[in-house]
Amino acid sequence: MTSIPIPPESLTTWVPGEILLASDRLGWSDVTLRSYRYTALDIEAPPLRDFLLVAFLDGVTQIERSVGGPWQHQRLCPGDVSMMSCSAPSQWRWDAPIDVIHLYLTRDRMSKVCVDVLDREVAEIELPDVLRADDAALHRGLTAVGEEVRNENLGGELFVDALSTQICLHLLRKYAKVSMRDRPIRSGLSRVQVEQVKGYVEANLDRKLSLDELAAVARTSTSHLLRQFKAGFGVPPHTYVIQRRLECARKLLSKTSLPVKEIATRCGFSDQSHMTRLFQRLLHTTPCSYRQSQKQ
Repeated sequence: MTSIPIPPESLTTWVPGEILLASDRLGWSDVTLRSYRYTALDIEAPPLRDFLLVAFLDGVTQIERSVGGPWQHQRLCPGDVSMMSCSAPSQWRWDAPIDVIHLYLTRDRMSKVCVDVLDREVAEIELPDVLRADDAALHRGLTAVGEEVRNENLGGELFVDALSTQICLHLLRKYAKVSMRDRPIRSGLSRVQVEQVKGYVEANLDRKLSLDELAAVARTSTSHLLRQFKAGFGVPPHTYVIQRRLECARKLLSKTSLPVKEIATRCGFSDQSHMTRLFQRLLHTTPCSYRQSQKQ
């Protein structure tokens, strides 16, 4: 058996079962859901890369589990929840068929939520090895994520992002052991972070940009980026993006003969009138007047 932590999709190599649902093709970030139908099994599993939460949906069984230590014994039924920290091998035995949901959360996901809450750097996050938890709120959260995989509703990725944040918060408040670094998150953004955000904004001016995207590029939390952005850029995020769009428009107006409407689209304005309003308010001219002035 490998000692290297495995991703969720590799678990079936050691724990064979019928896959009922899988989020693999939905492109979610740091969250994976898989639902299985298992027969009675006696297995050994390698360490998992991610934190594992299990919601029991159907079937009643006696389960024995060891995660690098003593065996636990519990009778589990629909409505129960189980959880395991990552990076430890485990052994499982159960004696009857069951249907379950597996929800996997990466360390990065848990850490980002923790940083947002505590505003300090995280050294380590551990989940206890809980074979059976009577936790209706956690079970509802896992089944809600499962329904999103099943139905692929409009805006599902955003909804799951919100759900997974709630689940992480629940775990951090009720179960997780968190070790923090001695110092708070440093003030300001590093030079590398500033350059990464600048490059990303310039490459994506033609579309809507979100604070979450910029935080992901800077590899920090959204709340930290929002607090520290002005120190690194001199202005808040929204103002910075507008400034870059205006500069992009000025260059295209002075150096090309592209129609003003097309320039507005290329620079990420919602329409030509939006660009004109910003030119008038911030540059005290109109796009057409500015273009004309550059020809003189």
